[in-house]
Amino acid sequence: MGPESTGKSTLCEQLAAHYNTIWCPEYARQYLLQNGTNYTFDDLAIIARGQLALEDEYVEQVRSQQLSSTQNPTSNIQPLFLDTDMYVMKVWCEFVFGQCHWFILDEIVDRKYDLYLLCNTDLPWTKDELREYPDLETRETLFKMYKDLLINQSTPWVEIRGNNDDRLKMAIKAINKLLYEHRY
Repeated sequence: MGPESTGKSTLCEQLAAHYNTIWCPEYARQYLLQNGTNYTFDDLAIIARGQLALEDEYVEQVRSQQLSSTQNPTSNIQPLFLDTDMYVMKVWCEFVFGQCHWFILDEIVDRKYDLYLLCNTDLPWTKDELREYPDLETRETLFKMYKDLLINQSTPWVEIRGNNDDRLKMAIKAINKLLYEHRY
């Protein structure tokens, strides 16, 4: 997770390749490309529900792959990498509209993850048709919002920073530590 243009999608793609698995993209990108960037508070509810459905679909794909594996499924844990989650939706709702949909907050409580990777704003801004906040001050404000969320919850998290290679190495180190701990 992290503000826009902090390398989340790139990192997910790289991690999925490294661990020979899949990654779940951000539903918001698909939605906004189809419906335009003039979104409302209610559109964010639609996007959040779409993200949850997409996440569930990818979780089932990973489970199916593990169950069909000829090896012992528990000895070959296959991670799933998510480009976004409901914390991102919470920050987006609150930053843009000053409020958050209740079901997003409920999903934050109900859904459990193993690790969060918080991408820092130290990568150069990359413009694209969907990104809204090119100024570093806004991006750093958003980063602090994400960091505050992570500090105040129980799932382990790691701040990811540096160039793309450094980010990948930091993420792999954190994930390997988590995977190693889960085997015992």
